[in-house]
Amino acid sequence: MQRSHGLLGMAIATVALLAWSGYRPFDRATWWLEVLPVMIALPILGWTYRRFPLTTLLYIGIFVHGMVLMLGGAYTYARVPLGFWMAELFDSTRNPYDKIGHFAQGFVPALVAREILIRGAFVRGRKMLAFVVLCIVLAISASYELIEWAVAIAIGQGADEFLGTQGDPWDTQSDMFLALIGAVTALLLLSGIHDRQIRRLPTSRNPTGGR
Repeated sequence: MQRSHGLLGMAIATVALLAWSGYRPFDRATWWLEVLPVMIALPILGWTYRRFPLTTLLYIGIFVHGMVLMLGGAYTYARVPLGFWMAELFDSTRNPYDKIGHFAQGFVPALVAREILIRGAFVRGRKMLAFVVLCIVLAISASYELIEWAVAIAIGQGADEFLGTQGDPWDTQSDMFLALIGAVTALLLLSGIHDRQIRRLPTSRNPTGGR
């Protein structure tokens, strides 16, 4: 019951934050592009909650990732106040908030992929599991960069707010590298607690293999 109340609270908070971010955002088109994953994920998570509940760790990760996206959508990534504070702290010439987004783009999908692979018994052996998870994260990151490229071609100069490159010619490569770092960090820090939570799920088969 306590878990259900916590998840309901996160769902309500997500809707509230989505409404806040959509109230007079800096650029409406950018807002739609940034928060669309949240709009897609929220009903899917609600629909699958009873038939395929996720671990609490994963729900929290998705919630935090959603906050990152909604904040970026409200201000655009190059104008988030937290990023300006970080730029001053690290003596940077650009707002680095978008790098938080790409770190999260690796961190959270790594947990999503790991949970699906384990519970579906798709991979055996912890080393192979980690390898496949990293490959999936890099594929997701590369796909997102391709989407950004397609948007830039489709809407031209108006895509600058969405791309958030801020004049960095290596922005695409650094975005993918941050996603990789995020995935590795998630695997190193959270695999143990993730395994324990998966075992406690009623549908868990715990087939990590090799242990």
